[in-house]
Amino acid sequence: MDWREYWNTDHPIYVNARHRLLHYEGLARDIAARIPSPDAVVLDWGCGEAEAADRVARGCGTLYLFDTAPNVRANVARRCAGEPKIRVLDESGLDALPDESLDMVVCVSVLQYLDAATLNDAMELWRDKLKAGGRLVVADVIPPNLSPLADIKALLAFGAQGGFLVAAGLGLVRTFFSDYRKLRGQLGLTTHAEGDFLRLLSANGFRGERADRNFGHNQARMTFVATRL
Repeated sequence: MDWREYWNTDHPIYVNARHRLLHYEGLARDIAARIPSPDAVVLDWGCGEAEAADRVARGCGTLYLFDTAPNVRANVARRCAGEPKIRVLDESGLDALPDESLDMVVCVSVLQYLDAATLNDAMELWRDKLKAGGRLVVADVIPPNLSPLADIKALLAFGAQGGFLVAAGLGLVRTFFSDYRKLRGQLGLTTHAEGDFLRLLSANGFRGERADRNFGHNQARMTFVATRL
């Protein structure tokens, strides 16, 4: 199993329904706050289940959702079938988007699952599809040497704030015995130092900076905001 196959399964990454709800609502708020204009054309690359995509769509003209996992795409397409501003794309639909047609690309909590070659391909696609001056937001990037304890503390704090602390504790126990932990041990997670990632953006035709805060609840991770040159 690789990461794509894992995310294509019914995985236990969320400890309960409230965790899942608050997670996606928070991401939707963070994404919507970065949309450059009410008529912007936005691509969420690696969207996951995108359960609050309707909230993002309210703040833009068109919202494209793309994920590499077929089951995830099918779930999202069913959920968003009645949303006129939302289109769910597969690989061919993504490639068919006209060059320089997007005002913003957002990628949240995906880079840790990408190797260098896949990330370079993604950077090339984002650059090609974005308009000159378009915005790229890459969020939840893991810095090197970040202890797993930081993720545990962030989840427990999120659980305490959101009213699912006990479920968060039980969820950590389930994760310890889950396929996610086994796969993380086998494949690892890709990390990026701040300076290295800024240089990577520059090498791919972007001018970027680290944002003051990360998307979501884990502020030990990083968000970068970049402009296509």
